Amino acid sequence: MTDHIGAPGNGLSRREFLAATGATGAVGVAGCAAPTNGGADATTQSSVTAQQSDLPTTSPPQVVNVDEQGGSVSLKTAPAYHEVHPLETMGGPVDLPQVWAFQADDREPSVPGPILRTTEGNDMEVTLDNTDGQHPHTVHFHGVTKDWKDDGVPTTTGITVNPGEKHTYSIPANVPGTHLYHCHFQTQRHIDMGMYGIFRVDPEGYEEADKEYFMTVKEWDSSLNRMMAGEDASYSPRDRHPDVFTVNGKSAPRTLHPEDGSPIIVSQGDTVRVHLVNGGYMSHPMHIHNHRFQRVEKDGGVVPEVARHDMDVTNIAPAERHTIEFTADSQPGIYLMHCHKVNHVMNGTAYPGGMLTGVVYESVMDTDIFAQLMEYAGYEGA
Repeated sequence: MTDHIGAPGNGLSRREFLAATGATGAVGVAGCAAPTNGGADATTQSSVTAQQSDLPTTSPPQVVNVDEQGGSVSLKTAPAYHEVHPLETMGGPVDLPQVWAFQADDREPSVPGPILRTTEGNDMEVTLDNTDGQHPHTVHFHGVTKDWKDDGVPTTTGITVNPGEKHTYSIPANVPGTHLYHCHFQTQRHIDMGMYGIFRVDPEGYEEADKEYFMTVKEWDSSLNRMMAGEDASYSPRDRHPDVFTVNGKSAPRTLHPEDGSPIIVSQGDTVRVHLVNGGYMSHPMHIHNHRFQRVEKDGGVVPEVARHDMDVTNIAPAERHTIEFTADSQPGIYLMHCHKVNHVMNGTAYPGGMLTGVVYESVMDTDIFAQLMEYAGYEGA
C-alpha cells in the first residue's frame, strides 16, 4: 500500500494522515456506501469491456528524483485503463477506457506521467523505451536548451522511436524551474491520449516550502479514448468536445481522495508552494478559496519581487507553468481550489465535479465534514 497522501510533493505520510484523522474517525466512517446523485452523461459513464479489463490500471503520478538514480531514467510506454472518478457519486462513474501512459523504470504507468525532478547542472539521460509499444513516440522537453537531435520532434530531427525500439535523449538541466514534457509524434492525438508530464529543475541551493505540491490540469474529449479502445466513437482534433476535466488525472470528488487524488494538505502557518501545469488545449483560470497567493515563477522564469502581487486566480494557458505561493493563514477548514470556467467543474451534467480539488487543514481531518468528503471520494479506510 502506498505511503503517499495528498497531491504529489512533500505532503503527509500515510502514518501522519491516520494520526490526523484519529484512525477511527474519518477513516472508519469513509468505508460506508457513498450516496448517489445520478449518473454522468453517456460519454463519461464507465464502459470497461473485456478488452479494457486486460489493460493495467494507471496509478497517481509519482515524483522521480533522477539525481538519486545517477542522472538516468527510463520512460516506457504502456496502454492502460484510467479511472477518473469510479463511483456512482457526483455524476460518476467517469473513466477513460484507454490511455497511453508513461511509466518510469519499473514503477506503475500513470496519467499524467511521472514527475521527473533534478537539480540545475545535473543533466539527465532519458531513455524512451518503446520495445513493448504499439505506436511510434518521441519525448519533447519544454524550457531547457538542448542539442538539436534531442528536441524530440520527428519531422525536424529525423528521430522517431518506433515500436520495438529504444532511444536515449540527453536533457541538460540548464534552466531552473517547472517545465513540461510530452510526446511530439502526432502531438494533437498523443497528448490527448495522456502522454505528458512535469519536468522540474530545482535551482542550485533550492529551499523547499513547508508544503510543496505538483498539479497538472487538463480537459479531455473522451471520444478519442473510447475510439482507441475500440468503441463506436469518432474524434476530430479540430472539433474537440471536452467532457472530462481533471486535476492530476482525476475529477472531483476523486481529487479529494487522500491516496488516489490531490488534496493540498496543510498545517496552520505553513508556507505552501504549488507548481501548476496545463497539459491540455484550453486555458484554465485556477482559483483558491479564502487564500491570497503570489505567482513566483512562470515557465521557468522567476517573477521579480517588484512584479509580484496578491491574487486569487491565475489563468494558465496550454503548456504554461505557474508556480504560486501562499501562507496557510485562514481559519482551519476545507477550501476549494478549482477552474473558474464553472462548466469545467462538472462531471457530465452533474455539478460539482471535474477540475476541482481542495486545501485541507490537518486539524479538521478528524471532523464529520471531512469524513463525508472522504466518503464521497471513496476512501475505504486503513
